[in-house]
Amino acid sequence: MAETEATLLRQFPLFLPQNRSKTVYEGFISAQGRDFHLRLLLPKDLQLRNARLLCSWQLKTALNGYHHIVQQRMQQSPDLVSFMMELKMVLEAALKNKKEPYVLPSPPKFYSSLIGEIRTLGWDKLVFVDPCFSTIKLKADVSGREHLITVKLKAKYPAESPDCVVDFPVPFSVSWTPQVNSVADQPKIDATLSSSLISIYTQFLAALESLKTFWDVMDEIDEKTWVLEPEKPTRSATARRIVLGNNVSINIEVDPRHPTMLPECCFLGADHVVKPLGIRLSRNIHLWDPENSLLQNLKDVLEIDFPARAILEKSDFSMDCGICYAYQLDGAIPDQVCDNSQCGQSFHYICLYEWLRGLLTSRQSFNIIFGECPYCSKPITLKMSGRKA
Repeated sequence: MAETEATLLRQFPLFLPQNRSKTVYEGFISAQGRDFHLRLLLPKDLQLRNARLLCSWQLKTALNGYHHIVQQRMQQSPDLVSFMMELKMVLEAALKNKKEPYVLPSPPKFYSSLIGEIRTLGWDKLVFVDPCFSTIKLKADVSGREHLITVKLKAKYPAESPDCVVDFPVPFSVSWTPQVNSVADQPKIDATLSSSLISIYTQFLAALESLKTFWDVMDEIDEKTWVLEPEKPTRSATARRIVLGNNVSINIEVDPRHPTMLPECCFLGADHVVKPLGIRLSRNIHLWDPENSLLQNLKDVLEIDFPARAILEKSDFSMDCGICYAYQLDGAIPDQVCDNSQCGQSFHYICLYEWLRGLLTSRQSFNIIFGECPYCSKPITLKMSGRKA
C-alpha cells in the first residue's frame, strides 16, 4: 500500500488524498503542458468500479467523445495508479486529436505586405516562417545574447493584434492600434503605423534593453558560481539555487525590474550550518549596495566566497543521495539534509519518503514523518508536500 501511495505521489504530485481514509482525492492531472482539475470519490472499500470522477469543465471538454473509454478504464483498472496513468494517456490522445478550425487563406496582398516588412527588418533577423505566414520567428542580438520572438498572426491581421511569445521574466505586451481601410474595409498594413511587424520588433528591442541589467546579473551568477537548479536556465528564469558548501545551498529569487536589489533568499541545508548564514544576512544587510553587482553584495553580506563549478570537481562536495547514490532522480536533486552536524548527508525527497515509510519505528504526525537517518540513525524529519518528486 505504501509503495502504491509513493508511486502515485511521484507520478501525480498534484493529485492528493483529502482525508485519512483516502476515499477522496483531488488535484490536477497534466497533459500537453496543461493542468486539468479533477476530483475522485471512492467508496469505503476503495474499489474503483464504484468510484465517481468529477471533472472541471475544461477536462470535460478535452475528453469529449472519450467518456466511454474513461468509464471502461475505471471499471477495469486494478488500482488507482493504473487508472490515473491510463486517464493521462487518454487525455494526451484526446488533446492531440483535437483539430484546429479551418481558416480561409489570406489574400495575396497579405503575403506581399508581410514580405515587405520582413525585407525592411532584414532577412538576417528572420529565423522561421511557416508556409501560411501565420507564425513568424525573429531574432535579436543584444550584448552578445541571442533572443527570439515568435509572432503568431491571426486571420484579421493587422486589424487584430497578433500573439507574441518571448522568453522574458516579465510579461510582454505590444502596443497595437488596428488599422483599417475605411473604403474597402480591409486590413491595411503600413510599416509606419503601430500595427505592424516592424513596430512589434521595435518594442521587442526596447524590452530587451530594459532587461539587460537583469540578464547581466544572472549571467554572472551562472558563470562564477555552481548553480544546482535550474540545470539549464532559460532567459525567463528568475531563481537560482547556488552551492555554498557541502550539502548547503542558497536559493535566490531575483526581481527582474530591480535586479541589483536584495533578492529573496532561502538557505537549504542542516540547521547548524544554515542558522549562522541567516544571522550574517540579518547582521550585514545594511552593507547591501545597489551600485555593486548582486553576486558581490551576496559575498559581502554572507562573508563567503562562492565555490565555482568550473574549478571544482563534483567529488569535492558530497551531493549524491545517500539512499539511491544518484544526483538526479526524475529531474530532482537531493534537498533533504540530516541535521546531525556529524552527518549532514543529503537525500532525494522521494527516496527519504519511501525509506521512512518502510521503517517500523517511523511515525507520522499530520504532514510530518519522524524517523531515523539512514546514515547516522539520528532523528530526522520529513515534511510531506504535493510537490513533484
